[in-house]
Amino acid sequence: MVDKNVDLNHASILVTGSSGFIGSNLSKKLMTKFPGCTIVGIDNMNDYYDVRLKDWRVEELTQYPQFTFVKGDIADEALINELFAKYHFDVVVNLAAQAGVRYSIDHPETYMHSNVMGFYTILEACRHSYDENSGWDGVKHLVYASSSSVYGGNTKVPFSTEDQVDTPVSLYAATKKSNELMAHAYSKLYGIPATGLRFFSVYGPAGRPDMALFKFTDLFVEGKTIEVYNYGHCRRDFTYIDDIVEGVTRIMQHSPDENPVGAKYKVYNIGHAHPEELLDFITILEDELVKAGVLPEDYDFAAHTKYLPMQPGDVYENYADSSELVKDFGYDPSTTIRDGIHAFAAWYKTYMGK
Repeated sequence: MVDKNVDLNHASILVTGSSGFIGSNLSKKLMTKFPGCTIVGIDNMNDYYDVRLKDWRVEELTQYPQFTFVKGDIADEALINELFAKYHFDVVVNLAAQAGVRYSIDHPETYMHSNVMGFYTILEACRHSYDENSGWDGVKHLVYASSSSVYGGNTKVPFSTEDQVDTPVSLYAATKKSNELMAHAYSKLYGIPATGLRFFSVYGPAGRPDMALFKFTDLFVEGKTIEVYNYGHCRRDFTYIDDIVEGVTRIMQHSPDENPVGAKYKVYNIGHAHPEELLDFITILEDELVKAGVLPEDYDFAAHTKYLPMQPGDVYENYADSSELVKDFGYDPSTTIRDGIHAFAAWYKTYMGK
């Protein structure tokens, strides 16, 4: 396994997208595990999904004395430079991005602004943190969110970080691939240690309402019909949120070594590595919603389910080869889909009952 070469115990950490699903859970994890760290969270609080959920996450975070929240856009160069100058970040975790594959089809400009220009602004701030006039010895590790979507039209599974990723099937995937290329270039040119993380179908309590787990639950509760694409014959590597943040936390503590071309750069998959059939996923969700008391025992799920063909931008199957994560960090995400959905259903019952 690799050695820990970044001390988080007294680190100044920037988490972008801190009111998002992964960002909020990661911030909690860091402040609990490393109480001596300080975290600045930034988020533009856009209305891509219900802002009330983002507000709830921020309220949870601001209970920690070492957390500071900034409402702002990561593409705002003046604001980002001001934060870097004030807080002298040791570690930067860039999770801010416009998410969603289907949304990118009709709103490409949003993805270019957040995912490309926003990431460029973060890279530039990291670059200039090494200036001798900056007042500190620079960012020791940039960790950023890529996505399993970069595997695009690949048909070989499981997806490995050694695979070519030159066939994106959505603009969202293309912007995430661009992040990897940009980070590699900045690492090579300016010596910024950078690690990209390809997440696979993250789910769990307080997750994104546009993702299948939350979206299907809302529709069932509202008495509406869920749409199941490719007639339910899709396989996804559903990865529980606690497994994701544990992986990110471990990776943050190791700044990568130079690769063969002299860039301090690495990419990891973080996935459960065991794909689930969408039909099985839905069956478990139905069971757990009834057990949690979210829905009555006699709920007619069949009457509220519509099966449709594959949608543009979707792929039939994706799941991770996480062998590099296991080799370097001794970590293999292991939460079962049943346990993860059970936790979500219990949270949903409590949250929606407020």
